[in-house]
Amino acid sequence: MSKIGQDDGSQKVPRRQVIGNMLKATLGLTAGIALISTGKAQAKPENEEQQTTTLEPLSKQIPQDKLIYRMHRELFKALEKPVAERNWAMVIDTRKCVGCFSCTVGCIAENKLPPGVVYRPVIEETLGSYPHLARRFLPRPCMHCTNSPCTKVCPVAATYKREDGIVVIDYDKCIGCRYCISACPYGARTFDWGEYHTQGTPNIEKYELVPSFEYGDKREREKKQSPINNTRKCHFCLHRLNAGMLPMCVTTCIGRATYFGDKSDPESLVFELIGRSNVMRLKEELGTEPNVFYLI
Repeated sequence: MSKIGQDDGSQKVPRRQVIGNMLKATLGLTAGIALISTGKAQAKPENEEQQTTTLEPLSKQIPQDKLIYRMHRELFKALEKPVAERNWAMVIDTRKCVGCFSCTVGCIAENKLPPGVVYRPVIEETLGSYPHLARRFLPRPCMHCTNSPCTKVCPVAATYKREDGIVVIDYDKCIGCRYCISACPYGARTFDWGEYHTQGTPNIEKYELVPSFEYGDKREREKKQSPINNTRKCHFCLHRLNAGMLPMCVTTCIGRATYFGDKSDPESLVFELIGRSNVMRLKEELGTEPNVFYLI
């Protein structure tokens, strides 16, 4: 038996190293507990090949947008019916609109709109008094009225109502009299003077010469084709509907504040929404019966 302090041939470990090893072990244990508690601890791969992982399908990475999918399904269902049996309508939830203007910008890009022509402006309103203030935003597309004043004043029947409820303009018939602009109580119509955003610069940019496919027709501004010198307005992106796509303003809304569908379908989302107690329409007292509804 060796005495205390006697050299018995064993390797001595410096005190500083012992303390360091104890500290490392403590920190390692703490980190391991933290990983386990947060669900981040992973088993070490047995070989290098297991370290290479593949990405999951996009549908699993991004949560499914049930509202968009539902509206798409209902759109396909409506397109299977005859045109006269559809009744397109839009619902806008003002409680969700944040005033980002993504619907306005998306509409301009989709329809290649020139300066001064806006199909979907967003009206801004300030409520209350300082310091208790609030902001409210009201997107205002064409109302596509059932009893539309604009169709009644057009002298050449260039503005008319389709069987599915969409009020459209025949650019080849429009003479630019602008009677419809005066008759619309919602200010939903503008006039195309044939201007460009880059007018007055050395060159008209190419993106302004890209053809527009409104109503399914290819129209080139460079060739001075209509709708130059015509009245223009929202048409619920009819060319997209016919291709099985929702209106651009619906898909670009970051707050999912805009809904679209066939209100003649009792199982549709818009039919469900327009039956709520907090729904309203603009200037209902005029008897225009708009097909754009607001949730307030």
